Amino acid sequence: MSSLGIDTSCYRTSVAYADDAGFAQRRQLLTVPQGKRGLQQSELVFQHVQNLPTLVEQLMDEASSAIDCVCVSTRPRPVDGSYMPVFTVGAGLGRSIAAMLRVPFYETTHQQCHLRAALVGSRMERGGFLALHLSGGTSELLLSDESLSVQRIGGTNDLNAGQLVDRVGVALGAEFPAGPSLERMAQGFAPKAIIPTSIRELACSFSGAEAQAMRMIESGNYAPGEVAVEVYSLIARTLAKLLSRASDEQGISQALLFGGVASSALLRQMLADRMKKLRNDLIIHWADPALSGDNAVGAALIGHEMHASIKANNIRGNNT
Repeated sequence: MSSLGIDTSCYRTSVAYADDAGFAQRRQLLTVPQGKRGLQQSELVFQHVQNLPTLVEQLMDEASSAIDCVCVSTRPRPVDGSYMPVFTVGAGLGRSIAAMLRVPFYETTHQQCHLRAALVGSRMERGGFLALHLSGGTSELLLSDESLSVQRIGGTNDLNAGQLVDRVGVALGAEFPAGPSLERMAQGFAPKAIIPTSIRELACSFSGAEAQAMRMIESGNYAPGEVAVEVYSLIARTLAKLLSRASDEQGISQALLFGGVASSALLRQMLADRMKKLRNDLIIHWADPALSGDNAVGAALIGHEMHASIKANNIRGNNT
């Protein structure tokens, strides 16, 4: 039994195939002109439309069996009113493929797609956990479990962590998305915690940090690497406080971190160091870097599992 997954997020076109033996994926980063900090939705939609046929063709070349179902992330998050035009591209193609093949079409959300992919190889214990979704479009602290249910309990009030990284990186001359370049700039520099955290209970703010980082750049008194390492230090200190407070309040002992920002090796090390200083026993699990950023693997796995569950229930029903 096999599933086709599709995810058309703001800056990556993704397709994936999952069956009983595992999964395969194809992804294409969208093109953003040098110096720009993003694209309009219409530009994103156009690029997804251009990318999907080639990616699906490449993926199907290695599929070992026919597609039994299609699962697509059709909206950003599992909350009322969650909508973004980019996801209509994947939804439209997925429904069309399912109709032509006469197979079931299942819907999920971009956030749950992320969450399911992050669970691959994570060694999470069963039960509830904190989920921290860090990307250019989302910085949310969630309560979740193996059912992929999500309840937002905290996060940013303004800029997302990825927006902070991208805006500062582009200001320093990096291409968008700026995470990899900003991380390379930061190598070899020691943080001094120049930029203060802004946190109230389980809510944080990154807009003030952006303003201070821009002032550091404009002053000419700091090397690009000094600014870069301070941005990552600020994010790590903020996350450490949020996770420590949430684990104490909720009585939860494990957390799963995912999203494009969470793929940063520098951030992972800084956060681990910070949690030790706070003497917090929260066990932090990180998504595989290859599955941390936007991808359709989660959608394919969700579709595969939903279809298997429905088939099993039908078999049990027929046998009673």
